[in-house]
Formats: sequence, C-alpha cells, structure tokens
Amino acid sequence: MAATGGGLPLRLEGLAVGELAPVSLTVAAGEILCLSGPSGSGKSRLLRAIADLDEHRGRVWLGEQDRAGVPAHRWRRRVMLVPADSQWWGERVADHLGQGLDGQGEALGFPAGVEDWSVARLSSGEKQRLALLRAWSHQPGALLLDEPTANLDPALTGRVEAWLCRWIRQACLPALWISHDPGQIARVADRHGRLRDRQLELSHGGD
Repeated sequence: MAATGGGLPLRLEGLAVGELAPVSLTVAAGEILCLSGPSGSGKSRLLRAIADLDEHRGRVWLGEQDRAGVPAHRWRRRVMLVPADSQWWGERVADHLGQGLDGQGEALGFPAGVEDWSVARLSSGEKQRLALLRAWSHQPGALLLDEPTANLDPALTGRVEAWLCRWIRQACLPALWISHDPGQIARVADRHGRLRDRQLELSHGGD
C-alpha cells in the first residue's frame, strides 16, 4: 500500500463541542488513538469538530497548518472524517473516488471492477468498507474513523482492521478511531481515550 502524503501530527488545543470539556492533545504521525465512552458522551461530535463540521471552540492544527487558515472544504480533504453512516450522491462508486483503487478493493473483500458498481445495490456493510476506500483514494493527511467496522462480521472486521492499520502506519497518518469493542481497541490502539463525565482520560495501548 503506497504512502498517501501523511507524516504530520494532528494537534488539538482547547477544542470543545457541546457539553464536552476542552480537549488538548497531539496525535502523532502514524499513531492510532482509539476513543470510547457511553452513547451521547461526545465522541462523534468531537470528530466532527476536528473536521470543522460542527460548531465548536478551540483550535486544530495539522503540522503547522492552522485549520482556521484553510477553507473548510480543503481542510476536510486533508483531515478526513469517515462517519458511521456514509453519504453517497453519485450513481456509481467511481463517482466518489479521488483516484483509482489500485487493487485496494480486493484487500477489503471486493472483486476487481467494484468502481463500476451502482451505489443503489450496496448493502450497509459494503458502503462502510467502500467509504474507507473512498477516503484512501483522496489521500488525506489525517484520518477520523467513527466505528469503521460496526456493520461487519468478524472475518471482515479483521480484514478492515489489518488494512487500516497498514495504511495508517505506512502513510504516517494521525488517526482517531471510535470503537465500542474492547478487543478491537486492544488490537489496534497506541493510546486509548475514554470519555467520562465530559472529560477525556488517556491511557497507553488498549488499556
């Protein structure tokens, strides 16, 4: 899997959204920080704030680039959110890709030519995997993942985890990954952030 232009840390300074207390942290290039916490604790809203999709307070940098100095659509291409429920607007998968998949589809269980599939035929699990491939095709500099395996069976979950970890490490992307699965967190996380009582508590690995 080719590197896709990462190599910069993602830094939050006093980032606050909704009822969540301000968050200040740095996610290193190539690091996976998993986030967990009860429903409604602010995990998804935090990712949406980083992507500049929800109103918030505080600042975000990718390397030395301050989000405030970048047009919103360009920032979202660089710091890319893959939501739990992806949106599709074109008729074919290829309409959503920044570049060809270069064999990546096979790694996630798709046959060659998946780019020509009609979006209308896709199941929820296929959309979830294709949303990850869509993100890959746009070569982001940071990755925000909201439960990227929620609709997948154990075998596909393992394939997606392995593929994502390979991409993140090889492209040196800072990544925030929301998961409710302790086993998954133990497998993929360099650090684990728990949201409790409006606060983010960090620990190393999947602890």
